[in-house]
Amino acid sequence: MSASPFPPLAAPFDASWLQAAGAGLDEDGVQLLARAAAWAEPRFQAQQALTGEPLVGHAAGVVRLLAGLQTDASTRAAALLAALPSDALPAGNARNDPVAVEFGAQTARLLAGSHALLRLNVAARQASDITAATGDQKEMQRKMLLAMAADLRIVLMRLASRLQTLRWHAETRTLCPPELARETLDLYTPLANRLGIWQVKWELEDLSFRFLEPERYKQIARLLEEKRAEREAFIADAVARLSQALKQAGIEAEVYGRPKHIYSIWNKMRIKRLDFSELLDLRALRVIVGDVRACYAALALVHEMWMPMIEAFDDYISRPKPNGYRSLHTVVTDAQGRPFEVQIRTREMHQFAEYGMAAHWRYKEAGARGGQVAASSDYDRQLSWMRQLLAWNSDLDTREDAAAAQTGGHIYVLTPQARVIELPEGSTPVDFAYHLHTDLGHRCRGARIDGQMVPLHTRLATGQTVEIVAAKSGGPSRDWLNPQLGYLASPRARSKVRMWFNAIELAQRIAQGQALVEKELQRLGKTAVNLEQLAQTLGFARADDLYVAVAKEEFSLRHIDDAFQQPVPAEDTPHVPKFTRSAESAEASGKSGVLVVGVGSLLTQLARCCRPAPPDAIRGFVTRGRGVSIHRADCASYRALAAREPERIIDVGWGNTADTFYPVDVSVRAHDRPGLLRDLSEVFARLRLNVVGVNTQSKQSLAHMVFTVEVRDGQALQRALDALAVVPGAISATRR
Repeated sequence: MSASPFPPLAAPFDASWLQAAGAGLDEDGVQLLARAAAWAEPRFQAQQALTGEPLVGHAAGVVRLLAGLQTDASTRAAALLAALPSDALPAGNARNDPVAVEFGAQTARLLAGSHALLRLNVAARQASDITAATGDQKEMQRKMLLAMAADLRIVLMRLASRLQTLRWHAETRTLCPPELARETLDLYTPLANRLGIWQVKWELEDLSFRFLEPERYKQIARLLEEKRAEREAFIADAVARLSQALKQAGIEAEVYGRPKHIYSIWNKMRIKRLDFSELLDLRALRVIVGDVRACYAALALVHEMWMPMIEAFDDYISRPKPNGYRSLHTVVTDAQGRPFEVQIRTREMHQFAEYGMAAHWRYKEAGARGGQVAASSDYDRQLSWMRQLLAWNSDLDTREDAAAAQTGGHIYVLTPQARVIELPEGSTPVDFAYHLHTDLGHRCRGARIDGQMVPLHTRLATGQTVEIVAAKSGGPSRDWLNPQLGYLASPRARSKVRMWFNAIELAQRIAQGQALVEKELQRLGKTAVNLEQLAQTLGFARADDLYVAVAKEEFSLRHIDDAFQQPVPAEDTPHVPKFTRSAESAEASGKSGVLVVGVGSLLTQLARCCRPAPPDAIRGFVTRGRGVSIHRADCASYRALAAREPERIIDVGWGNTADTFYPVDVSVRAHDRPGLLRDLSEVFARLRLNVVGVNTQSKQSLAHMVFTVEVRDGQALQRALDALAVVPGAISATRR
């Protein structure tokens, strides 16, 4: 009797485990898995995860899950080793990795990728930034998780590991931390759905829902159990009838009942606001046939046997879902009017529906022709391409495959608060700083990556945590614009640096030109001159334009003397735009133009907290002794008053407002610079708007100004906002 080719294995890595864990592998693959189990088993040393789960049992369960998903031997071996504590693995380096020597380079790469994703999980859980919990950030984390995986087998390992953890909590009735279940629903199940691994997705969802909403879970499970016998009898009868009809029609098919998952039931009830009794697909059949032609033939037969509900029919064969799912879905009713769902698909479609990217068949996008799905983005195209990975022969160069998989054009890095930032490939810490805030980019002087100081031209990689070291003030370096030095990869950041230097250059030219103009005026003995008026006389919109033209030698100083052929106002004569208006100020006159609905003449006043003006939606609030206070409908102060004393609310509307100007507050944020207030004031003068109040603040080279301006209506206000937004240095101009 020949000796066993496998090393001796102890529980839980015994012969029965090896048979299940090695399912579908050739002898070399089973041998690799057996060696990994024999090598790892003594290193587990009865250690447990933080949840209390034994690591050795976790490893055994994860490998069995991956065997069910038909992964290759390297993936199963790497997943087994990934369950070991990091200090139980031998130290090594890129040239001499003991894991690579013992189990192959491919297994070592998958193990390293799995450890990188674990570090990302830890960073995300420790996030203190509020934005890290938003929907956009969750999607960014999913993209980052995929981008960090050199190939998507690493993501599959993480999904299997999480599923095994939830199974352990369920089997041992150990309390599952709510944050673990919530993270599963937020991060892992969308990934499983995106990759089409429904078999894993459904179980992750049901287990997470069971731990997060135990009462609702039990309620739905109880409702399903109450009708289980009736439902199973119904399904058995429908399966027998349909199988016989398909056989008589010459269609080879496999027909069986489809299980319904509790989380999907609850989700449908919640989203569509349905009662349990109103669900149409609690009874469901699945039909597996040989080809697409047989799918439609089977559909026709189903519609002949039972009454179809046309509004509930979906053809995902001709119009696949974005993640590649293909099938025919129809809902029909029997003679008693009981609805049930029938899904019809080919064996290949079913394989993909169950295993997604892990399916052992080549998925190839071909657009609408052939019924294949066309991906909507480079990101989705990358996923579709990667679905082929596990079906490729083991002798392919996985290093080249992994490199190709990362050519997505973007990287994903973390702030110190664990917020995920998407940047162009090749980005540096300077790009990162400008992405966070323009002012932070200007003041960037150094950077730490994963806690280590690095040069500013260092190329960032997905998964790194980046921290910017900034000066209190200052600006960028001109070296950053030199492409050969490699400080910037983002066109957006490069544009912001150019704008900084353009502004500096403009300020220098203005100062230079002003000095030349003033020197010329001294020579002419014309020092008491309004320079803005002089510039307009010379054909310039403002004095700064004159100064720039003089500094660039585009305008000769000789022309200034010609301007004095006509009198120029002296400097002590204020240059105020001269225009007349017949309308009155609502604030000064007390005439608001507001009508109080259903009441005679009442005193009204415009609330200063929100400063309403036509055509704003307005509301009235009866004050004590000061008549009716008129607020904008979206005013926070009004909502608070109305909630506290709803009996004082009164309907109001705009009456004759043609002869009235209304004060509104305009908030302007801009980069502080000399002449900024003057330029903003000129906008109001040009638009013939009266400014009745100004409040300015400046902090760290950023200015915040609030102008109270009198306008006739919303159109006049919008014109002012549009004009203010294009003033050099302006960041935003909004109504407050």
